Order: sequence, then C-alpha cells, then structure tokens
Amino acid sequence: MLVPSLTLSRSAVVTTLRGAGCVFAEDEADLLLSAARDPAELADMVGRRVSGLPLEHVLGWAEFCGMRVSVDPGVFVPRRRTEFLVAQAVRLAPPGDAVVVDLCCGSGAVGAAVVATLGRGELHAADIEPAAVGCARRNVAAAGGQVYEGDLYEPLPAALTGRIDVLVVNAPYVPTGQIGLLPPEARDHEPLVALDGGPDGLGVQRRVTAGAGQWLAPGGALLIETSERQAPFTSAAFARHGLDPRVVVCEDLDATVVVGTKPRRPSCNP
Repeated sequence: MLVPSLTLSRSAVVTTLRGAGCVFAEDEADLLLSAARDPAELADMVGRRVSGLPLEHVLGWAEFCGMRVSVDPGVFVPRRRTEFLVAQAVRLAPPGDAVVVDLCCGSGAVGAAVVATLGRGELHAADIEPAAVGCARRNVAAAGGQVYEGDLYEPLPAALTGRIDVLVVNAPYVPTGQIGLLPPEARDHEPLVALDGGPDGLGVQRRVTAGAGQWLAPGGALLIETSERQAPFTSAAFARHGLDPRVVVCEDLDATVVVGTKPRRPSCNP
C-alpha cells in the first residue's frame, strides 16, 4: 500500500495503522517514527506494515528478553511467551561455562538470550532454513557462538556428543491442519518449516527427543516449548527415551515448557 509521505505525522501514522487493524497502533507508530531516517522511508515502512508484514520484519529487529534481536524478512519472529523457555534454561544451567545448544534456532534469539543472561557459556545453534541461519549468525556471534545449517543434530560438531548441559528447542508444534488458523502475519510471512509440526504438531519434537540422550551431558537437560494440550505427549516421549520429564507452566505468558533431565548414572534395571 502506498502511503503519501506528506501525511505522515504521528497522528496520521496511528490512524493509518489502526485502520489496518493494528491493536497497538500508538506503540507501533512510535517505533516506526524512531526507526525511519526520512519521510520517504517512513512511508515505505508504514506501507509494508499496513500490507500485513510483521512489525519486526519492517523494523528489522524484535525485542526479546530485553535484547534487540535481528529478524530478517522470512524468518520466524521470537514470541514473548518463549522468554519463559529462556528463564527455565537459565535456571538449569550449571555454574561456569555451560554448553548451550539452540536447535530449530530461527533467529538465534533463545540461545543468545540464555548466554547473555548467564553472562558466559559456550553457545551453538542450528536451523535447517538458510534465511534463519544467516540471521542467527549475526545474533549468535554477539554471544560468541557458532551457527550451523542443517537438520536438527546433523550439522552439530561431533565434539559436542555427551557434552551439552542445556539443549533448548522451540521446534514447530502447530498441527498441520491448524496452520490456516494462524494470524496472517505468521502464516503468510514466516517459513512453514518453522510453524508446521506435522499432523499432531509433535513430529519434530519426537525427532529431537529421540536423539537427545547421546548429546546431553549426564545431568544435562532438554527443554522444549509446547502447548498445554501437547505437554503430556511430549513428556511421555521424554520418558521413553530415558529422560526424567516435568512440565512447567507460566500462566501470565500462556507458556508451557517440558523439561527432560538425563540421569547422571545409567539405571540398573533387573
């Protein structure tokens, strides 16, 4: 949508955004006005937002855990609920230089936020989507980490086997049949591979869980964001693969995380 630059006062921007259905029009207007370098750029940014592009893609960044995380067009936008995943990972990280791996990393926001909050740590991240990998490399580099392109564990260095203290995963968990019910900002502008979790939403989670045991250090933890409805099934998958599961919930953020801890000693079953 073409927006004439001469009309773009703050009130005009707010009115334009509100007319397009932006619930937080005033806040968005302030962000766009502060980001634009001149009226022409502001008009372009407002036009892209009104056309349905996520605000974070228009700005080029998202606020996450008090950080500005680079988010390129076509890359999954980190959600506020996922800050709960970060908080749980930080709580479980051992003292010292914890080894943190962020799978299905998208922009790399989760892993970068974990290490930034800890203040130290060895960070690795991976994603199958090339656009996400390019974006994550900028965010993860700021935390001194490395990013790899490939499917789940496949691209990780073999040297990480049995060494990971904290494995954080925000894998896609929307059932295929529900993708069409997502807001247009997500279904039209974020990669399907970052949203579609298969028929029941748990396909990628199962694959992550099946491989976690060999990568985790004794006492290490796998943390997966999921939905409240899916959490019992995720927990059962953790238990099947030798992890001790528990579910943690944050009602304020509508967030659910399943934590699976690798036992420090192998069980001795008769």
